[in-house]
Amino acid sequence: MALAKRDEGSKVNSNINVTPMVDVMLVLLIIFMVVTPMLQKGISVDMAKVNNPTPMEDADKEDALLVSITRDGKVYFGSEQVPDVSALTQKVKDRLANKPDKRVYVKSDMRARFGGVVQVVDAVRAAGVDDLGLLTDQKKTAPNAPPPPAAQGQ
Repeated sequence: MALAKRDEGSKVNSNINVTPMVDVMLVLLIIFMVVTPMLQKGISVDMAKVNNPTPMEDADKEDALLVSITRDGKVYFGSEQVPDVSALTQKVKDRLANKPDKRVYVKSDMRARFGGVVQVVDAVRAAGVDDLGLLTDQKKTAPNAPPPPAAQGQ
């Protein structure tokens, strides 16, 4: 009686099928490409570029009060356009009525008129704001530029 030889190992395919993984990755890429522009809060402006901006992580929170000034001088409170700067004071007062943290962030286009920005800051201060943050962007430095000199205090 002879032993039966089993030949099951020759039927196994050792190649990895990556097609489903590629399909899933492409779907995720498309979702991220569609959702990412919607994540920006408020109105899009080209903020002033500075060397050493102060980080203000609270400005990205969902309940942060954000006033935007566009290049052509339009003022937005959140994503709602304010027709007149004097109306901004009342809108800020209404939103700050039940908040213990009276903080407002102003982001202005770098090409906006300075007088308009000052009027907005005055209107926000008139609403009783304790803390006002002016948002800026980090200035791009050259890759091989020397680091800025350290400030020496006494």
